[in-house]
Order: sequence, then structure tokens, then C-alpha cells
Amino acid sequence: MSGAVTLNPTQLILAAVIGLVLLLVLIIKFKIHAMISILIGAITIGIIAGMPFADIVTAVNDGISNTLKGIALLVGLGSMFGAILEASGGAQTLAITMVKKFGDEKAAWALGITGLVIAMPVFFDAGLIILIPLAFSLAKRTKRSSLFYVIPLLAGLAVGHAFIPPTPGPVLVATMLNVDLGWVILIGIVCGAFAMIVAGPIWGSICGKKYMIPVPEHVANQEDFDESKLPKFSTIVLIILIPLVLIILKSLAGVIPAMAPVAPVLTFLGEPFLALLIATVVAMFVLGTKHGYSLKDLEKIMTKSLEPTGLILLVTACGGVLRYMLQYSGLGDVIGNAVASANLPIVLVAFIVAALVRICVGSATVAMTMAAGIIAAMPGIAALSPMYLACTVAAIAGGATVCSHFNDSGFWLVKSLVGLDEKTNLKTWTIMETLVGCTGFVVALIISFFV
Repeated sequence: MSGAVTLNPTQLILAAVIGLVLLLVLIIKFKIHAMISILIGAITIGIIAGMPFADIVTAVNDGISNTLKGIALLVGLGSMFGAILEASGGAQTLAITMVKKFGDEKAAWALGITGLVIAMPVFFDAGLIILIPLAFSLAKRTKRSSLFYVIPLLAGLAVGHAFIPPTPGPVLVATMLNVDLGWVILIGIVCGAFAMIVAGPIWGSICGKKYMIPVPEHVANQEDFDESKLPKFSTIVLIILIPLVLIILKSLAGVIPAMAPVAPVLTFLGEPFLALLIATVVAMFVLGTKHGYSLKDLEKIMTKSLEPTGLILLVTACGGVLRYMLQYSGLGDVIGNAVASANLPIVLVAFIVAALVRICVGSATVAMTMAAGIIAAMPGIAALSPMYLACTVAAIAGGATVCSHFNDSGFWLVKSLVGLDEKTNLKTWTIMETLVGCTGFVVALIISFFV
């Protein structure tokens, strides 16, 4: 990068402020697509910073290629895996079995746990639409406010979607920070468990007592799944655990001497794309062909699942461009020096940046992308321990979850499905999302002090 190290720090900061403000204005004011807005903002930073045009082009190309090569396969395979789980009724199996085991009185805990597990392979929107009828049926049977059961379900889905791979968000951040997914999964599960408990059963109980929200008529009349046709609970759990266990074993094999003899095999099988490929193939046959789906049917289901991945990958790739523009311009060094002089933990900085973008833009994906880009561009990041970097990933996920409001599509989806007015949605869903994000961040911050 010919001019990166000699650019004026004041000019760099001015360039970053103008570029990021422009990005936010394009998204918020003019409703320009996030992909276009991020790309324009990144290029603007490079131009105002005084980067040579060749370096700007290099930053764009490197950002696209290096980002996509780390997540494209994972997002695609994860979408296919989730689609098979959804089509087979596996999500309903988990929810129904968990509710039966916990009983009506503790069903909120069952829904929270189920939502957390389901959101890892299934997109948030799909998981909510699949499982919310069960929450409503419980509310109808117990004559309680639907929020008793909906809030825990939403909290579980939010946690699984934000904190734990193979869902795209944490995979994206982990790739940009170059941290092993095994550690991200372990830290994400710990942070997510606390977040789900606080924002799910506890907050759901408070909301359920304060707001009596009846079951919406259009949902109450939906037919239930025929339980006799659903796959077995143990089968679903084992299949979902395949990629998680393989990825975690790969990470452990690298630090536990006793596992040295099998480390090469575990490292190979625990490569995230291979672990997901194995799980997807197993799901195709165990949940697909054995439950009446032909290979042609499965091909259609899996192809359909890839439709939303294009948007995710393109927005993510442009976030990579932002990261490399900040890095190649030398702004990462400026930010790093400022953080060092302020004596703020990287985990805290990561949370604040992600939260600010989330509040302004509404999109968790954009918030994660921008925060990860800024943090990854800082000097010395690569020297941090894998556990600390995993805590940083969790902090970014937490910041990108807080304060869902009118500019977030999830806000309106929950409002319409649950039948809430805007004011009540702000007092229930928005606070729940904030509790998820802040609790997960606090746990990550505490862990980071010891690693």
C-alpha cells in the first residue's frame, strides 16, 4: 500500500467521520440499499484520506475476496441445513418435546432453549414463524398473556441468531477477526445462556403479568402439526450437534496434548465448512429421504434456501471493503492508538461501536459488519488470544442486538405476528433485545478479564 503509512492522521479521522456519516445518511435518510451505501462510504473514506486510486481499488478487491472466501460456503451450507430442518418438522419436534418435558409451568424455559437451538441453523424470521403457533397454543391453554411464552421464544431466537455459529452474524465477525469458530461457539453459548435467561423467562414473566395480550385470531386458528409424522427428538438433537461438536473438538485438539494422536483427523473434520457439509448430508438422508422427500424435492428446498443468502453475502463483502479501506489507509492505527491512550478494553469498544450503528441503522448485519471492520483494522488484534477475540465477537453481537426500534424489520415482524401496538412493542420487544445484547456483552466482558 504505497501511501498508507504516510497519510495525515487528522485527514484520516476526518475522512472516516465523513465516510461513515455519509453511509448512515444514505441508509437512513435516502433508503439506499446497505450494500451500495457501505461501498460508497468506504470509497469516500479512501478518497478523502488521500489514498492513491490504485490502493483504493486494491482495498475493494481484497475486502470482497478475503471476506467471501471465509464465509460463502458456511452461509450457503448453513442455509441448506436449516431449510431441511425446517421442512422436515424438526423445529416443531424440538419445541413440542421440550414443552412436554418442562410442563406448562416451565414451558417458557423450554421455548427459550428451543429458540436458541433452532436459531443457530435457521434464520430468525423463519424460526419465529415456525414456532410462534406453539407459544400461542400454550397461552390459550393456560389462559395467560401470550407474552409469557412469546418473549422467551423471541429471546432464544435472538440469542441463537446473534451469538452462536453457524448463524451468519458471528461467522462473519469471527472471519473478519480471524478467530477460530470453536472458541466463538463456546463463548457464545456461555454468553447466550445468561442472555436467554435474563431476557427470556425472567423478562417474559414480567411482561406477561403487566400486559394481557390475547392470542391473535389469525394464528389461533392455524392447524397443528401431526406429531406422528414429525422426526424423533433425539435424531434432531444429534444432527444439530454434529457441526457444533466437530468444530469444538477441532479447537480443543489444538490445545490439549492428550488429543495429539487424533488432532489431524479432528482438525480436518472440524473445519467449519466440512463439519456443516457432513451435517447437511446427514440431514438430507435422515430427515429428508427417510421422511418421504425425494432427492428432487430436497434439491428444490435447498435451492430455495439460498435465495436470501445473496443479500447477506453482498452486504458482508462490502463490510469487508470497509474494513480493508480503514486498514490500508492507516486509520486502524489511529483508532488503535486512541483506544490505547484511553485505556478502554477492546471488548468495550467493540460493543459501543456495534451498538451505535445498530441504533442508527437498525440492521444487525450492518452493525456487525461495520464494528468488525473497525476492530479488525486496529493494530495488535492478531496478537490477542483466541479466547479474548471470541469475547470480542460476542461483544459485537451484543451491540448489534440492542435497541431494536422503528428502523429494524424485526420490530415490525414481531409487532404484526404478536398483535402489539408500537408503544407496547417498544416496552416489551425492544427492552428484550436490549437485555439480550447487554447481558451477553457483560458476560463477555467479565470473561475477557480472565483471558
